[in-house]
Amino acid sequence: MTPDPTDPLPPEAELALAWSGPKVRGPLSIALQFDRRLARIVARTSEPMLGQMRLAWWREALAKPRDHRPRGDAVLDAIGVHWKGRESVLAPMVDAWEVLVIAEKIGPEEAAAFGAGRGAFFAGLADGEASGLVAARLGLAGRRWALADAAAGVSDTAERAVLVAAGLAPGEGVGRIPRALRGLAVLEALALRALRGGGHPLMLGRGAPLAALGAAIFRA
Repeated sequence: MTPDPTDPLPPEAELALAWSGPKVRGPLSIALQFDRRLARIVARTSEPMLGQMRLAWWREALAKPRDHRPRGDAVLDAIGVHWKGRESVLAPMVDAWEVLVIAEKIGPEEAAAFGAGRGAFFAGLADGEASGLVAARLGLAGRRWALADAAAGVSDTAERAVLVAAGLAPGEGVGRIPRALRGLAVLEALALRALRGGGHPLMLGRGAPLAALGAAIFRA
């Protein structure tokens, strides 16, 4: 069954969308849905080659003009609407999930590549208007979210520790996230809280809503 792009997202994603303006809400929602689709592919892959083939389908579809893509897949169709002309921004997400398909074990290099690729679309939500410094800041936020979310879903304690360490590693991004993208600041704040807690779920505990509120107001 093909999941619909309006399938329920995790509570932290819904919170981020609630703090996002109309211009950002659609692209962010679809990017998160796309991420969920790729995560399902990886979770259901027992043979790396088959997983790579499924991911390659998405990579090739994103590279084609919208009118030349297969029709009928709800997520792909929605990408064509909300990410028209900038679908390439989502391609690093495919590469990131492929890292987990082919890796026998998640080490520091794999975690760094995964985090950077999976969270790259954060900067893409600025729609080309971000300066180098702002793009770096958004990339850092995306990396933290990507690794915190992954750490919360990993059962192996050693791999979780690697993901947490990568998520807490310093980055080049400094300053506040633009007000129009404060939903991303919400995701980052929840991610940092989870990472500092050892890799627990992003919305765990009573402090999560307060962390999200503070980030939405002050934009991290």
